[in-house]
Amino acid sequence: MTSIELADCTFEEARAAFAAGPVVGLLPTGATEAHGPHLPLATDVIIAQQAARRAAVRIDAAGARALVLPPLAYAVTEYAGGFSGTISLPLDTARSLVRDVIVGATRTGFAGVVLCNAHLEPDNLRALNEGLELARAAGCRAAFPDVTRKPHALRLGDEFKSGACHAGRYETSLVLAAGEAIRAERAASLPANPSSLSRAIRDGKKTFTEAGGPEAYFGWPADATREEGELLYAELADIFATAALDLLR
Repeated sequence: MTSIELADCTFEEARAAFAAGPVVGLLPTGATEAHGPHLPLATDVIIAQQAARRAAVRIDAAGARALVLPPLAYAVTEYAGGFSGTISLPLDTARSLVRDVIVGATRTGFAGVVLCNAHLEPDNLRALNEGLELARAAGCRAAFPDVTRKPHALRLGDEFKSGACHAGRYETSLVLAAGEAIRAERAASLPANPSSLSRAIRDGKKTFTEAGGPEAYFGWPADATREEGELLYAELADIFATAALDLLR
């Protein structure tokens, strides 16, 4: 294949790729939402897309074939709804979008689709899971390795496991390793916020502010490094590539 990105292919190149044997589609799923005062609104999209690209390289090295689909950049993101620039979809819309993209990818020639997700809001995870099940019911092969669940969550660092990881060290390190610009001086000035977003969600909080994140971040953004981001991408890429290889088998 001439590219690991479906969007870069011409229709003739895509047709030739599908004709040559099974190709798995890696679908990055993110959101357009606030990520502190130091990270872009596209943070989840950046992370999901970068992890999917690295997974595609691993899949190729394993002797199989993958293409990265254009990302889903909108999702259910009500927790960040009070912050400027956040765009949230209704759950029904997000569920249908996931289902329909998987079905469309299958119709165009993909042997299966793996969701490579970086937006972890509970209702968005619900939309992904339910959309995937609807696609399976329509005859599609698809997988969703949910990084919020064991054993995947145990591989992504202490901050991630604490639940205080929205726009903190975890995500800031990943954006740095993706080569994207952050507001570095702003990140360095932010005090640690150890409030666990995941615990607050379990306790019934409905917004970042209620959960203890008045600036839309949780964790330790000032401690982020590009080197940690590289290590985290290696884990994410392995999680997604393993799911894709299992799907192809």
